[in-house]
Amino acid sequence: MDYIEYNFKVSPLQPGCEILIAELAEAGFESFTETPEGVSAYIQKNLWLPEVLDDIFILKSDEFTITFDIKEIAPINWNEEWEKNFNPILVENKCSVRAPFHPQPEVEYDIVIEPKMSFGTGHHETTYMMICYILNNDFKGKKVLDMGCGTAVLAILSEMKGASLIDAVDIDSWCYLNSLENIESNLCKNISVYEGDSAVVKGRKYDIILANINRNILLGDIPVYAEMLTTSGELYLSGFYTEDIPAIEEVCNQHGLYKTDILEKNNWVSVKLVLRPKS
Repeated sequence: MDYIEYNFKVSPLQPGCEILIAELAEAGFESFTETPEGVSAYIQKNLWLPEVLDDIFILKSDEFTITFDIKEIAPINWNEEWEKNFNPILVENKCSVRAPFHPQPEVEYDIVIEPKMSFGTGHHETTYMMICYILNNDFKGKKVLDMGCGTAVLAILSEMKGASLIDAVDIDSWCYLNSLENIESNLCKNISVYEGDSAVVKGRKYDIILANINRNILLGDIPVYAEMLTTSGELYLSGFYTEDIPAIEEVCNQHGLYKTDILEKNNWVSVKLVLRPKS
């Protein structure tokens, strides 16, 4: 089967590439390869229309500069391409994130995923830092929410760390289905997956909320997270840059959430906040 290939150059790369991939998947593109400058996206030639990009919102956004070129290509072995571009990772010599075809390492937490079109393989700085937080904090017996779960890698690790109940939520249908598959592959028993946004779990209470999304969504959802946290509950946020910290922290403080720790990696940031009981 012949394909049409779009090569996108994206600036800034993140979260631009993640947003672009999510929108292209909704438009019928079925496979993606991230490149040093952006992402290559593929759609079957018989499904392609000249107006296929008309409803891709990020292409009209002033926050990103995106250019692209198009070419027709011969059929591709997608499994082979995916295997060439997905390498296992190791976090703090404690946690591995790998595909089924990678050899099993000797680590305390071994997560096996098939990311497909989903996000959260651990390669991105934000996912890596969130894994670090889970490794170094107490999850035993906790009720956890993983917002924007992607591959559900954070939810899976939360269960491995002893969480008693985990809800994993993603607005993208590919992520929802991929999360179900990865949860089953890792023999998880305490994770429920929901397709949608924060509204699908609004009103529930959690000891820990993990939200690795992007700046604008986080700013809008922080009040919801604060309402869902138990007394002295913990909120872990990522998906934004160092320069976004003041805006994030201002909204958090307005809702009783106060920063207790911060991680930074290549200008990306993850923060830990605690809900301070009302006096």
